[in-house]
Amino acid sequence: MKFADFILVDAIRTEIKATDKEGVIREMVQALLDAGGLKESDYESIVQAILKREELGSTGIGRGIAVPHTKHVSMERLVGTVAVSRDGIDFDSLDCEKVNLFFLLVSPTDHPGEHLRALEHITCHLKDDAFCRFLKQSRNRDDILHLLDEADNDVYSK
Repeated sequence: MKFADFILVDAIRTEIKATDKEGVIREMVQALLDAGGLKESDYESIVQAILKREELGSTGIGRGIAVPHTKHVSMERLVGTVAVSRDGIDFDSLDCEKVNLFFLLVSPTDHPGEHLRALEHITCHLKDDAFCRFLKQSRNRDDILHLLDEADNDVYSK
């Protein structure tokens, strides 16, 4: 699996405006909606599904990274987006640090393997310090797309 398989280019946000966890989730789901990745009628139920998943345990995995995700019955395919916060946002992260990098995934309920492969792909690349550092320094969508493409082409160690 590659980032190109599920990241919606038009949903990428280089400067998240939200200042709290729910706001980040809402902004990123809105980005997916604006990019045509989901239906407007499903927006609120997808947000609520992600928030419910967060209640099980924060997807703020540490080192300034969060990977909020959910499966939803309305989805026909896996979609995702990336967002960056320069200042960082309190996301109840496991290491209690603010989060700067966000990868959000929404997938169909009947494709759990695909959902897991996407999470594995994301977390594998997020273990690479150079990849994360460059993402945090990205100033525009093209910068992020370039980094994701490099990751897809194994430029960064796994």
